[in-house]
This record gives sequence, structure tokens and C-alpha cells, in this order.
Amino acid sequence: MSFFTNFQSERYPGSISGNPINGLCEKECIQVKRVFDACIRQITQENVYVTVFNQVPTNPSYPLTFISAKSTSPKGIITNLDIDRLDDKPQFARVRASINIPIEVLYCDANGVEGKGDSVLSVTQDVILYVPQPSIIPFEVECVVNAIAPEGVYAGQNNFSITACITAILKIVVEVELLVPTYGYCNIPPCQPFEQEICANYFELPLYPNSDNIPGT
Repeated sequence: MSFFTNFQSERYPGSISGNPINGLCEKECIQVKRVFDACIRQITQENVYVTVFNQVPTNPSYPLTFISAKSTSPKGIITNLDIDRLDDKPQFARVRASINIPIEVLYCDANGVEGKGDSVLSVTQDVILYVPQPSIIPFEVECVVNAIAPEGVYAGQNNFSITACITAILKIVVEVELLVPTYGYCNIPPCQPFEQEICANYFELPLYPNSDNIPGT
């Protein structure tokens, strides 16, 4: 079983039916990242050059033929971060940064052998976000990313020119101890093991043939 397979309990995640206050029993202090502000940007970048390294297998036969590429981690690497508060709105700031997205590139070499290699796709962010005032526990800037590249061509010297579809979510977060109302601990159901019964279809057959299918009966 799991939370979502025939598990009935008042203390499991899911939709609320009835009065949502019914069952609240505690105020808990939990350690979480509080998101003060966030924004999403989805763009298409064409003719972006990426360089492949850590190739598997090594020493492929050139030229290479691009197959596809996709991000390998949801965490974007933020560099060149610059935060400038707005004079007319000091609670907001202009946030500029370069976001490096780790990607994996798939290709075929000149002998038709499939290979892969690591690379980095970069995108810039220049946005306005709410930024909390200075505190003992400082805020951080994080970026959640996803990218795919369905098209590309080999440009020589382990470089590819690709068309990439990129999603980047920039966040202002602070690690906090947050007081929240709770229903107490979750009731954890026992796991339902996966069992594949190889004889199931065989045992479901009738013991004797159906006489309705015999001609003349």
C-alpha cells in the first residue's frame, strides 16, 4: 500500500472533505525554505553553441550527428549575481544573474555508434523581485531549471549548435523555522510489494473446454 492505494486514515495527505479545521491538534515548528518571491521564464534559444566534454565512449569517430539534449539536474547554477534595490520601491530589487544549466547531449558518431557527453547551457535573468530586508539569517537566490533540445547540428571540435526550450524559475528564499498548524504525524501504511504472477493467465483458464463452441451441441 501507499498513501494513494486503498489507504484510509485521517492522517494522510490528500484532498480535504468537510471542515478543514476538524482534526487540527498541534502547532509545530518546522524547518523549511520560505519562498518570499518567485517568477518563471520560458524561452526558446536558437543557434546556441554548447561544447561537449566527458564523452562516453571516448574518442568517437567524427563528424558527430546530434540526436537530442536535456538537462540533468533541476538546480541551476547561479553566477554573476547582482541585486540592486529600486529607489522608489525599496522592498523590490532588480535581480540579474547568469544561470548555468547542466545538460547531457546524445549523438551518433561517423560509425553509427551512439554516444553522450556533458555540457552546460547558459541563460541570463534580469527581473524584478521582492527582496526582504537584511536579517541575521540572509536570503538566498535559487533557480529551478529544465531544458530540452530537440534539434541541433554538429559544428566541429565537439561543439553543437542547438535549439533549446528552457524553463527557469528564480526564487528568493530564506531558511526559517516556521510555526504551522498540523494534524499530527502521518500514519505510514505498509508497503505493497510488487508481485508478478507468471502463472496468473494460465490458472484463469477453464479446466475443460466450453461445450457451447462444439458444433452440433
